Amino acid sequence: MTNSKKSKHFQFWINLIMILITLIVVLPFLLVFVSSVTDENVLIRNGYSFFPEKFSLYAYQYIIRQGDKILRAYGVTIFVTFVGTALNLAMSSMLAYPLSVKTLPHRRVITFFVFFTMLFNGGLVPTYLMYVNYFHIKNTLWALIIPNLLLSANNILMIRSYFVTSIPGALFEAAKIDGAGHMKIFSTLVLPLGKPILVTMGLFSGLAYWNDWTNGLYYLSGNDGQKLYSIQNLLNQMITDIQYLASGKVTGNIGAEVAKLPATSIRMAIAFIAMLPLFIIYPFLQKYFAEGITLGAVKG
Repeated sequence: MTNSKKSKHFQFWINLIMILITLIVVLPFLLVFVSSVTDENVLIRNGYSFFPEKFSLYAYQYIIRQGDKILRAYGVTIFVTFVGTALNLAMSSMLAYPLSVKTLPHRRVITFFVFFTMLFNGGLVPTYLMYVNYFHIKNTLWALIIPNLLLSANNILMIRSYFVTSIPGALFEAAKIDGAGHMKIFSTLVLPLGKPILVTMGLFSGLAYWNDWTNGLYYLSGNDGQKLYSIQNLLNQMITDIQYLASGKVTGNIGAEVAKLPATSIRMAIAFIAMLPLFIIYPFLQKYFAEGITLGAVKG
């Protein structure tokens, strides 16, 4: 077999493997969407299928009837995601840059303290008491931004590794010779050249903020807290309400109406709605994500 034939043969199997991997990733999301537009009775009778006997949009109609709540929750989520991600990147990069400077006094000690937070924390109860009693974030938007998500040790170390391994030291020396200080170097040299890793870590942070519901569960309560629900908290509440109503504990005319709710397809519709914005955004960031995660993973 010639080299050309071997290359074609190899390329065929690589393409086949990549197609299979793509199908493994994409098909579950497609199944969620198809299930969300499948008639509830068909789902109960036949189970999940890519080719259902009967379609129904009742699950989405039910969600649309919650219009004001959905729009407000999406607004809260978008605001929290953008603000939280911006603050996370700003704080992470401003800490990662000094740690990448080899002349920083006690550099190894500071790096150890950052790494230490990846292994140990104070626990849920002390953390809750500190944020509620001392920082007073309960029932505020800061409750969705600060706890657990505002600063990530993993992001700091990844960004630091990228700065160390991917930005030539000669550029720093040239900037210092020209009279640039650290703030000037950071803003005009490090940030532009560090765009791939910053976009990658921003994507990680944005996903964490978008998918987070535990902070809302812990720090938002009562009517004031429900007004600040993110889309994940609202959808979780809707699922909980549907499960309660469908449990048979509600009697009378309301109970009869509740029994008609397509609980399974509504859950699938809720899951698809929560994922949809990420599908739209990710293709625009994929280039930076692939480059940043590859280079940023190199140890400094």
